Amino acid sequence: MNAKRMKAPRTLDEFMVKAYEMEIEASERYAEFADAMETHNNREVAELFRKMSEIEGKHATQIMAEMGWKSPPAPGKVVWESFEGPETIAMDEVHYLMQPYHALMLALASEERAERFFARIAEAATVDSVRTAALELQAEEQEHVELIKAWLQKVPKPERNWADDPDPPRYTD
Repeated sequence: MNAKRMKAPRTLDEFMVKAYEMEIEASERYAEFADAMETHNNREVAELFRKMSEIEGKHATQIMAEMGWKSPPAPGKVVWESFEGPETIAMDEVHYLMQPYHALMLALASEERAERFFARIAEAATVDSVRTAALELQAEEQEHVELIKAWLQKVPKPERNWADDPDPPRYTD
């Protein structure tokens, strides 16, 4: 969907509710992934997903503070272009044998989607306060992109056969 057709929020409050829900959704999904990785004894990736969950949760808290909200907005008010928010990673993207490199690549794609989302809002905005806030959030997401790219430089790329399980689950009737 291009910016010309995108319906931008009409007020700063409407926009920030959307940004808040996006951060909460991403935080919750990262926490779910961390739990799943722990279940599969993939502690290194679980820790990485926990860290990402905490970061996204802090963003939500920052939004609440900046807006002066005493309590979070009611969930479920936001309607996304697809099934989930732009910063939320799909459940089927995670593999129980994934390595930190894979988790970071998922996070990178997520942050890039969020950055593009805020850029489109800024372009489509007809209200200066919404445009300004969208540009600020776009810049934050770009910082996250750069941070994840730096993290990626510190982890090894997985070998081609990373998903081969020497002890796969066995199902019996």
